[in-house]
Amino acid sequence: MPGRRRESPLKNPSRAYIALGLEGSANKLGAGVIKHAVDGSTEVLSNVRHTYITPPGEGFLPRDTAQHHREWALTVIKDAVAKANITMHDLDCICYTKGPGMGAPLQSVAIVARSLSLLYEKPLVGVNHCVGHIEMGRQVTGAQNPVVLYVSGGNTQVIAYSRQCYRIFGETLDIAVGNCLDRFARAINLSNDPSPGYNIEQEAKKGRRLVPLPYTTKGMDVSLSGILTSIEAYTSDRRYRAHGEPCEGSEDIIRPADLCFSLQETVFSMLVEITERAMAHIGSREVLIVGGVGCNERLQEMMGIMAQERGGLVFATDERFCIDNGIMIAQAGLLSYRMGFQTPLAKSTCTQRFRTDEVHVAWRS
Repeated sequence: MPGRRRESPLKNPSRAYIALGLEGSANKLGAGVIKHAVDGSTEVLSNVRHTYITPPGEGFLPRDTAQHHREWALTVIKDAVAKANITMHDLDCICYTKGPGMGAPLQSVAIVARSLSLLYEKPLVGVNHCVGHIEMGRQVTGAQNPVVLYVSGGNTQVIAYSRQCYRIFGETLDIAVGNCLDRFARAINLSNDPSPGYNIEQEAKKGRRLVPLPYTTKGMDVSLSGILTSIEAYTSDRRYRAHGEPCEGSEDIIRPADLCFSLQETVFSMLVEITERAMAHIGSREVLIVGGVGCNERLQEMMGIMAQERGGLVFATDERFCIDNGIMIAQAGLLSYRMGFQTPLAKSTCTQRFRTDEVHVAWRS
């Protein structure tokens, strides 16, 4: 909240701290090494990721995703440690995603984290996935006290910080925006490489027609399942042409690019609206966009227009930090560790439901 700036409880360390972060809540397996120096600076030593990609028209199942993580864990971790030019003995702690996310993939990564902790006698730190996104976004962009729009495959939330807690001002009432985009990409058989959302973004740039869709903001919340049903219904419309060929004697056609364009414009407008409400409520002039969908340049552009009209700024990162990665888990985990937090081995579980506002943000004033 705006007001006088309080002194941070997080002091500059007396020595350098290094942490390994492991992320695997969905189809991305990531490992990253971060360093907090004595002058208060933060350095990304490595950030390695491997993605489980399924054929077009298919999603990723928890069991298969977990198997992917188990198969690639050692390779990704070894690569991250080698690129950081350290050894496992140099680490101060090992951080892992406690939740939220898909159960089986989370468990696979938690088992790896526990094994490394026991093998090298390093403390564990369980990290909230959403807080990891926020803290890495703040670190990379330099945003001080922004309203956060967190948009990914499993989460859609508008967040603001107050009294050592990230408060949720609004969220999706059903499916997340990333899930909405991914499921529509499957409906029109778009490739999952590098990601369905990215391919929808590229298709939308070729769209020329805005088709009517429900606009479902409900106070500070949004509902996306009905929009998905409506946009999928257009693929059965007689005017729909999967390959863009014209109808006989008529130019009245609907192409996949038009549907991608319409879906983006409608959903992103809803997200901009509820974000602006949160900005007005707390008096903030900063917006930080995090999560995989935060890479979308059209979303950044629309948010930028709104912020500019309010005399504000938009902060966002590229795909290195927007998309799920291990370095964000290392950053949030090391902040917790420096404040004295550790996860005992007996409690090093994971959970599919771990809300952003359940975390005590002890490192902020």
